[in-house]
Amino acid sequence: MNINGYTRTCGLIGNPVEHTMSPAIHNTLAQAMGENLVYVPFRVQKDGLLAAIEGAYALNLQGLNITVPYKSQVIPCLKEIDPLARLIGAVNTLVYTEGGYKGYNTDMPGLYRAMCEDGVGMEGENILILGAGGAARAVAILAAKKGAGQIILFNRTLEKANKVAEEVNAMEGKALVRALTLEDYGTLPKGEKYLAIQATNVGMFPDVEKAVIEEEEFYKRVHTGYDLIFNPAETLFMKRVRENGGKAFGGLKMLLYQGIIAYELWTGRQVDEILAQKAYSKMKKAMGIR
Repeated sequence: MNINGYTRTCGLIGNPVEHTMSPAIHNTLAQAMGENLVYVPFRVQKDGLLAAIEGAYALNLQGLNITVPYKSQVIPCLKEIDPLARLIGAVNTLVYTEGGYKGYNTDMPGLYRAMCEDGVGMEGENILILGAGGAARAVAILAAKKGAGQIILFNRTLEKANKVAEEVNAMEGKALVRALTLEDYGTLPKGEKYLAIQATNVGMFPDVEKAVIEEEEFYKRVHTGYDLIFNPAETLFMKRVRENGGKAFGGLKMLLYQGIIAYELWTGRQVDEILAQKAYSKMKKAMGIR
């Protein structure tokens, strides 16, 4: 493309950002759709977030993605926040509006779109969520909103998991979520199979030989496993699920669709599945995945 006075800029704010896959998504989409738009990563230091957001707005950046550790910290910097992002308490996409940026959460819609594309539903499913941090809380809210049957949070610290369970139950007005320690997986009925979603950073590169729960007995209860981690392409969690007869998926497709939804918000154009798969192929190539 020719960069000129009409070129719009979007980008990623986080720390670190060196290994991001987002440019592969957005620059592929822009080139294929004929948008005069470029996407670049910006590493922002700990105390520079507000200045970065104000600077981006002053420079007329069309939109931004926000990644760790700023997804919650960015909220006070915004003019407006989408109801889903407010409910989740995290923002990963900013859209330029008159007077400031509006914040959205495309992570959870991206996860749901990836799951649907993989033929995995949440409605009526009994779901196990590993973790009780921000990502796990967001997944629990998504599962509740999509009609999950029962949701069980597994976490090292029971108090933290209980807090998330209480918050989501209060939102839904019913006792839908309960919390257990990691060691309590043995209390699950042995004949029942679950959808399990791994929502911690355990197993992420470079510590690829780790999983929150490693015991085979846990995985015998899992019919489908989703890991939000995208690097490595196959985590130990996914490997254990497959070894015990279940289907397993990683977080790369979630990353793809959260990016596509952000791109659609920035440009007002819809991305079809053919182009989505083209961007997905670019991401896999960038990671060395066949």
